[in-house]
Amino acid sequence: MSRFRLLPTPEQEEALLAHCRDARYVWNLAVEQQQHWQPGRKAPGYVEQCAQLTEARAEYAWLRAGSQTVQQQALRDFAQAMQNFFNRHASPPDMAQSRCARRVSAGRAEIASRRAARTATFGRVWVPKVGWVRFRMSRPVPEGVKSYRVTRDRAGRWHVVVRARPRPDRRSR
Repeated sequence: MSRFRLLPTPEQEEALLAHCRDARYVWNLAVEQQQHWQPGRKAPGYVEQCAQLTEARAEYAWLRAGSQTVQQQALRDFAQAMQNFFNRHASPPDMAQSRCARRVSAGRAEIASRRAARTATFGRVWVPKVGWVRFRMSRPVPEGVKSYRVTRDRAGRWHVVVRARPRPDRRSR
């Protein structure tokens, strides 16, 4: 994984903040649904929650205005956190306290996309409903990019974390 400083315009920053708000809202709904599920019945999984998200997007225009990719990734992250918890690899995912703007520093949103371009000093990543966003090329972008995650730190700086397929280790042969 490689992390780069993202350089959004003010309009793009507003759209990125909206993505983070939507992802936080969907995550909090998943937490609430898990906490209030009736004993003896299995809580809905990722596929059922995505179907519920589709119904909610049809009903609410403000939710429909956001990126479905970002919202579904929040559900995917929650499902993975629950799986890790039940397999005893991690603590429960924020069950005692929901995600709020203060705790996650206004956000993170994962975008599963491979659309990126490079120049000598700057690169660009495609963010749904935002467009191409520039980032500073502080080092070469790894080959075989799988996806990237957009985050904002406590100081208000935006970053893009690029995940790439690991190169095979030729020394082990």
